[in-house]
Amino acid sequence: MTWTHFLPFSIAAVLLWAAGAAAALLHREKASRASLWLTGIGIIIYSVFVAGLWVGLERPPLRTLGETRLWYSLFMVVSGWLVYRRWAYCWMPLFSGVVATVFIVINLLRPEIHDQSLMPALQSAWFVPHVTVYMFSYSLFGCAFLLAVAGLWQGKAAYLPSTDALVRIGLAFLTFGMLSGCFWAKQAWGHYWSWDPKETWAAATWAVYLAYLHCRLRPASEPAAHRLPYACLVIGFLLLQMCWYGVNYLPAAAESMHSYME
Repeated sequence: MTWTHFLPFSIAAVLLWAAGAAAALLHREKASRASLWLTGIGIIIYSVFVAGLWVGLERPPLRTLGETRLWYSLFMVVSGWLVYRRWAYCWMPLFSGVVATVFIVINLLRPEIHDQSLMPALQSAWFVPHVTVYMFSYSLFGCAFLLAVAGLWQGKAAYLPSTDALVRIGLAFLTFGMLSGCFWAKQAWGHYWSWDPKETWAAATWAVYLAYLHCRLRPASEPAAHRLPYACLVIGFLLLQMCWYGVNYLPAAAESMHSYME
């Protein structure tokens, strides 16, 4: 399978996700089950393409920024599906599907899918777990961000138990991603940490989500106490974008060993 097959697979997946999101908005038990099935089938179709591309490239499709967008769009819908199944937020399939669709459209306009080669630094056993774990944690934080925006908009603290669970799981994955990156860096470049621009933004992102958990340990004594943890989630999500692809547009990107460059 090659990149030319992406369009039909993505159209089929997006249509199923849209149908699932519409069913979720009906607030009915049968519609809820239909939403889970429709979204799940869309996830399977999209996953088939990712697996086929992996086989076709004869390497993990994780090397370029476009390839990481492929994984993020998949994981974003998976995370939205899990959040909807666990907490029944009827709008989550819609918004997680919209985020995934935006990244799909970007990939259609700028695929950034390259040849089969892998540079020596990427020929490591840490390559696949490091990048996929990061992308999955990003998707969990994306759902937490959507809940934080909804909480700030509605002025409610009701979403905090959900964001607590998402951040705990997401931070565990993010921490594993950072540790695996350290071992990978030691293997590839001879040192665990070098304060590379991407590493610095990763550390800042990790610190903000850790600050959110510490913030949630404090008793909520004020009516508007939910605003600070929600603000942490918004700030953390913005830092996450900088860590993922924003650093590529900074002057320091030329010095980074981790940025996705052509």
